[in-house]
Amino acid sequence: MTDIIDELQWRGLVAQTTDIDALRKSLADGPITLYCGFDPTAGSLHVGHLTQILTLARFQQAGHRPIALVGGGTGLIGDPKPSAERQMNSVDTVEGWVGNLAGQLSRFLRFTPEGEHAAPTDAILANNREWLGEINAIELLRDVGKHFSINQMLARETVRSRLDGEGMSYTEFSYVLLQSYDYVQLYRRFGCTLQTGGSDQWGNITAGLDLVRRMDGNRPHGQAHALTTNLLTKADGTKFGKTETGTVWLDPELTSPYAFYQFWFNADDRDVVRYLKVFSFLGESEIADLERQTQERPQARAAQRALAEELTTLVHGEEECRKAVEASLALFGRADLSELDGRTLDAALAEVPRTEHDGSVADLPSVADLFAQCGLTPSKSAARRAIQEGGAYVNNVKVTDVEARVGSEDVLQERFVVLRKGKRNIGGVVLSG
Repeated sequence: MTDIIDELQWRGLVAQTTDIDALRKSLADGPITLYCGFDPTAGSLHVGHLTQILTLARFQQAGHRPIALVGGGTGLIGDPKPSAERQMNSVDTVEGWVGNLAGQLSRFLRFTPEGEHAAPTDAILANNREWLGEINAIELLRDVGKHFSINQMLARETVRSRLDGEGMSYTEFSYVLLQSYDYVQLYRRFGCTLQTGGSDQWGNITAGLDLVRRMDGNRPHGQAHALTTNLLTKADGTKFGKTETGTVWLDPELTSPYAFYQFWFNADDRDVVRYLKVFSFLGESEIADLERQTQERPQARAAQRALAEELTTLVHGEEECRKAVEASLALFGRADLSELDGRTLDAALAEVPRTEHDGSVADLPSVADLFAQCGLTPSKSAARRAIQEGGAYVNNVKVTDVEARVGSEDVLQERFVVLRKGKRNIGGVVLSG
């Protein structure tokens, strides 16, 4: 087994631990079983979840057994937000989301193949509704609630901020009891002695750790531990995992593989090395080389390309990554646009200024009008100037006539026309008739 703590520290992931020396010893004496929880608050995981998912994967690679806990029970309640009460979703909705998340998690962790015996490090997929759905109100209050101090619960940062604002329901106030009881159940059922999570979950995690001690006396599996990872921030001050079009999801129906690839490829030079450490499985020397290339030739975007290709392959597979790379090259004139399929073109043009037209290609206005309509130029006269200066392209072919119009031969996959101004400003036309 490798020293996973050293690995996580080098990658800048370790934020808090309860006793790092005791945890190191436990890991060295291992293998241990650890878990991280994922509540189904939407129908898909997003890139913000990757830090925790890949941390579990790193522990598995280091010879330990991860549990991916999907919160079919806690998801019916909702971890309190600092600002407002969560919307409560129906049981059927949450159950559907649980299935979605379970399928996504299976891409990152090695579970026991069907028909084979479980190996010591094979991951476990658990759903806390199994035990939270069985415990009754009396048991919850007598066996779990008696171990919680109201004073300590009121001192929690999220609770304080809500009480200073619009208040908090008893339902959300009690969430910490349910999440803490998860740790007790996983300790008992699987000998789980470590919970990981983001640093914003430190209070919930340590509450669970304390409940294991109070209910089970840390027996028979020994001391339980907690470890949190740093929350990611972006150098430009914007929120990680968001783009102008919204959250970057792992579900290809919500965020296309092309858009997913572009999210990573567009990473700021100030962020990309940190992202490589957190999200890739590249080693220290490989990342150091990419950091050097970024410093010496930032325009080549070697680090961003490596990051985008690894993450897109990991999440969507090699074929979708290949399509995303080809689409990126084609849009910027380094490959043949006609080779792209309709789904990839649609996804690519969804991320750039575009104009949609009913009817046939014969109904389209001039190229100069299309440039203005999709926002590549502020006006038709500006588009005409771009054409005269040699900076306007239709499907990567330079336009030389200011009165040029799109012909049927210019329509890709019977629906799309790609416009480009200069080297990097892409727009599109989508025919819906």
